[in-house]
Amino acid sequence: MYRTVKATSGRQIFQPLHTLRAAEKELLPGFHQFEWQPALKNVSESYNVGIINGLSGWTSSLDDSPADTITRRFRYDVALVAALKDLEEDIMEGLRDTGMEDSACTLGFRVMIKECCDGMGDVSEKHGGGPAVPEKAVRFSFTVMSVSIQAEDEQEEVTIFTEPKPNSELSCKPLCLMFVDESDHETLTAVLGPIVAERNAMKESRLILSMGGMPRSFRFHFRGTGYDEKMVREMEGLEASGSTYICTLCDSTRAEAAQNMVLHSITRSHDENLERYEIWRTNPFSESVDELRDRVKGVSAKPFLETQPTLDALHCDIGNATEFYKIFQDEIGEVYKNPNPSREERRSWRAALDKQLRKKMKLKPVMRMNGNYARRLMTMEATEVVCELVPSEERREVLRELMRLYLQMKPVWRATCPAKECPDQLCRYSFNSQRFADLLSATFKYRYNGKITNYLHKTLAHVPEIIERDGSIGAWASEGNESANKLFRRFRKMNAR
Repeated sequence: MYRTVKATSGRQIFQPLHTLRAAEKELLPGFHQFEWQPALKNVSESYNVGIINGLSGWTSSLDDSPADTITRRFRYDVALVAALKDLEEDIMEGLRDTGMEDSACTLGFRVMIKECCDGMGDVSEKHGGGPAVPEKAVRFSFTVMSVSIQAEDEQEEVTIFTEPKPNSELSCKPLCLMFVDESDHETLTAVLGPIVAERNAMKESRLILSMGGMPRSFRFHFRGTGYDEKMVREMEGLEASGSTYICTLCDSTRAEAAQNMVLHSITRSHDENLERYEIWRTNPFSESVDELRDRVKGVSAKPFLETQPTLDALHCDIGNATEFYKIFQDEIGEVYKNPNPSREERRSWRAALDKQLRKKMKLKPVMRMNGNYARRLMTMEATEVVCELVPSEERREVLRELMRLYLQMKPVWRATCPAKECPDQLCRYSFNSQRFADLLSATFKYRYNGKITNYLHKTLAHVPEIIERDGSIGAWASEGNESANKLFRRFRKMNAR
């Protein structure tokens, strides 16, 4: 039971834990005194809680794998307190920099939290004698995006801390690890249930925590933006991504989105999805299934976790690169002349494209498009290489123009702060996306006749609106969580990939 703790004097003290003074206990990892006002509903008031079993509170009826190995998590409020205490110096420094009187600022702190959740396939141990668990995992994590304060006599809110690297795995704190398949909706919701309950309780309450030696009060705002489309649809009760309701932000159908590529506005929200689910469940107007589905716009399950309707920058990159990869193949085979090519023909174009990219760009073909491949493919250099295989000069010009426009648009939804980093592209975004859409519907009519991919629709239609609302898309993306997945694989001794 002995721990060494550096005393404030810098000497090493060496005493049994129970005799340490409160000030010294503060220095132990994971031990911060805090309280909630009002106290959180259904959450114990003890604050010295470490890693807990994510199924605590559930009765064990899961017979196929031992229940105590399924999930581990931190209690949400304890994890948030630990994250805030990690930032203590930055927050105090921010207060001093804004010239706020340190002792006067004890109320009115607002903390913005980004939540991410992502599934990982195949996490079996390559050589380990661990317990038998499903070979899929889901990680839920959060990032403290900013801390701001509204002083009592001031109208304006002042931001005193902003996470400089919101997409680094270092700022992305794991909250819950589960051996669950993300497609297994029942188990996933059962495991995340307590987290959702704690999060809802924290929205109604404020945290009293000592910062810089004084108790201060914090309110938390949660924004679930680090989810890919599959996870958003699952959490918000929407149909899967092949649905005719193409978008998680607006009610457009695939045909409408292909017809009108640019003019859509964000209409969906968590509350509306809940209302629509009620209509789906009760069918108050006794409609047929088709009419009912059209009324609720594809909401057919109970929305479970509130997500913020946004666009996931990383998967947007990957989705659009996949689309361009297919356009490249079609252009090599001149599909605009011959609308129904055989499988063999398509295969040969793909082989030609892969061979060319490997030879000139050193790009190895990949089974599934990934971020790195997408970044290399979406360059003028790659387009020039592909143009060498495209027979008609006219079509080559169009491809170059498409890529030029895309490269103008891309920084806007990748940048952490577009207004600072690429103001010109931000101003021109609507113009560029309109031009891009015109090119697609004119020159590539064979591909976009009544169909369009989900992420392409979002890229063209929703980016300016999201940026106007949130100030950034890139900063709220799921990258931090994705790169931490890599670490998770390391720790599971999965060096194979």
